[in-house]
Amino acid sequence: MAHPKKAAVIDMGTNTFHLLLVELNGKEFKTIYKEKIAVKLGQGGITQNQITPEAEKRALHTLGHFKNLIDGEAIDQVFAFATSAVRNATNGPEFVKKVKEELGIQIHVISGEEEAQLIYEGIHFSDALDEHPSLMMDIGGGSVEFIIGNNQEVFWKRSFEIGGQRLLDAFHYHDPILPEEVEKLEQYCGEKLQPLLEAIATYKPSGFVGASGTFDTLIDMYYATMLQCKLTGQHVFELPVSDFYQLFQLLITKNRAERLLIPGMIAMRVDMIVVASCLIDFILQHVRVESIRCSHYSLKEGAVSRMISGEINL
Repeated sequence: MAHPKKAAVIDMGTNTFHLLLVELNGKEFKTIYKEKIAVKLGQGGITQNQITPEAEKRALHTLGHFKNLIDGEAIDQVFAFATSAVRNATNGPEFVKKVKEELGIQIHVISGEEEAQLIYEGIHFSDALDEHPSLMMDIGGGSVEFIIGNNQEVFWKRSFEIGGQRLLDAFHYHDPILPEEVEKLEQYCGEKLQPLLEAIATYKPSGFVGASGTFDTLIDMYYATMLQCKLTGQHVFELPVSDFYQLFQLLITKNRAERLLIPGMIAMRVDMIVVASCLIDFILQHVRVESIRCSHYSLKEGAVSRMISGEINL
């Protein structure tokens, strides 16, 4: 019997680095191991389009740790990609070169367009879509991707450089955030997301799907308040909009220390979740839904689905 193929995916986000080790079996995959680390690659430099020396040091340290885990599983098929922070940094190419030289990891810097496509493929893989058009959203630290599509095809997709770290730097000066800061942030989103609002008017999505990061934490908080357990192996969760708004109220009225005490909250998200939730609030004003479908699968799983279909040559 042939051994299942093992592979590794490294997703180097602006805030979080993810490692996913999988076994590929035909059209399925099994997760061997996964880990996420708040590297904060964009911290201190994202507004200047720079990766700071401190951020680079954290990144190399984390990638070294990931490489040890990959080598420990004897995996030689590694797909590593970087998104907004590296894509926009003037010293991004130097960083990519350094990682290759020091760790032997080849990083693919993907465009916003590619990122949106991979997110769609990940969401599609989780079975969160049906035949009706949905608006999909993934809030990263550097960029936010929006896709309108169904379980058959993508109608429209776009990446906007208005991620959580950028919004945090630009609007969240007081803790708790001030109502006028929320207002300014949402006004800014209205200006920046004009093409999205036009696409919503054109394709009239009837569903709203949120992927990864902020949405995972919102689901954890929702389940904690409901005192329910998530089922192992469940990849899609429903968050009623009314419950989102209860959580949103908590997030915008508490300071950092108080937010950390909310059941289900994690330290890694406590800063960015406020502005990210303001962005979700903005979207909910334009897409009328009863509940947000949250997909546990996103970018990394999109890469895995490409490995399975042979589109990423390993």
